[in-house]
Amino acid sequence: MGSFTYEAINKSGQIVTGKMEAEQETVVSERLRGMGFTVLEINQVRTSPILEMLRSRGKKVSIGDLSLFSRQLAAMLDAGIPVTRALYTLSKQVTNPTLGKALNEIAGNVEGGMNLTEALEAHPHIFSRLYIGMVESGETGGTLQEALQAVSEQLQKDKTLRDNMRSATFYPIVVSVFAVILLLGMMFFLVPIFMGFFPPDAELPVLTQFIINISESLRNFWYLWLLAVVALVAGLRFYVRSDSGRRNWDRLKFRIPAFGSLFEKAVLARFARTLSTMMAGGIPIMQALESAGRASGNTMVEDAVDVASEQIQEGKSIAEPLEESGVFPPMMTHMIAVGEETGALPDLLNRIAEFFEEEVAVMTKGLTSMIEPILLIVVGVVVGIMLISLYLPIFTVITQI
Repeated sequence: MGSFTYEAINKSGQIVTGKMEAEQETVVSERLRGMGFTVLEINQVRTSPILEMLRSRGKKVSIGDLSLFSRQLAAMLDAGIPVTRALYTLSKQVTNPTLGKALNEIAGNVEGGMNLTEALEAHPHIFSRLYIGMVESGETGGTLQEALQAVSEQLQKDKTLRDNMRSATFYPIVVSVFAVILLLGMMFFLVPIFMGFFPPDAELPVLTQFIINISESLRNFWYLWLLAVVALVAGLRFYVRSDSGRRNWDRLKFRIPAFGSLFEKAVLARFARTLSTMMAGGIPIMQALESAGRASGNTMVEDAVDVASEQIQEGKSIAEPLEESGVFPPMMTHMIAVGEETGALPDLLNRIAEFFEEEVAVMTKGLTSMIEPILLIVVGVVVGIMLISLYLPIFTVITQI
């Protein structure tokens, strides 16, 4: 993704300039021509690889930032403030500098002749397809304020869902990291102290000798261990980012003991919430399904939705192919079928999302209370085994005496 500056003539014959982010120059040219602009000049903003890396790191705009911005923009438009003035004002008020810079560029592009949807499309790293689709629907139907309010509520509920998921996994991660640090500390500092107590020619128990060998390996060849860990983490990240790796990881997440059901319900809640919001906003069903599948964050749901979309185009209902996929639970597909029959599908999808979100919240509290003692026991057992292995030779000598 690169930045490009452009100079073009708009539909009114005025020369406008602006900045747009895209994969390459031809994409910028096609977008401008699609807006009815006559392209005069396009230049890529050159930056060093290091600056580009730092710039990409600073691009993160949280869901909370987008939700707050959408709510504020809707309120300002509802008060009769022109969209360009509202965008310029919010660009100075938002606390996230990346979002502020993007809003300033969006305001300039809108002032130069673009509509809001086209200006947002120039920043795909900030505004998702769901967001852009809702804004486009609102602009087309003359209900931009309502669309922005709806997407703000969607983002806020998605944030709540992510926070619940994060709180469920935070404690196990912290305890696991603490256990690893504790074991490394014992290997580097405690085991050498005990080694001084053992005679050089003493015959040590197998478990004790194993702990000593690991300790000596860590202390003498720590750089090889570090290199192995880095290579393993990098390899796993590379694999998970590949198509096959991502699919296998998404499939595995649903099968993790205790957490699998939590991940599944979170994915289904996000899918139902997104589909409900887009359909209520007037987005065509095929486009809404595609966006909801991608917003779910799981390739199994994406693949099931892609197959369902093809069958829906052939005349099938929405519920039937989703049920045949085996990804969606019967309760969900049955409610979707009822929603299709009664014409209240967005409302029923919203109820499905609320049900799964409540399930995630309840499971989060239950998992935290259940995992806490289990992890403490596991850490205690590991440390206990370490200490027993080190004290075992001393106990043996005392017993023989």
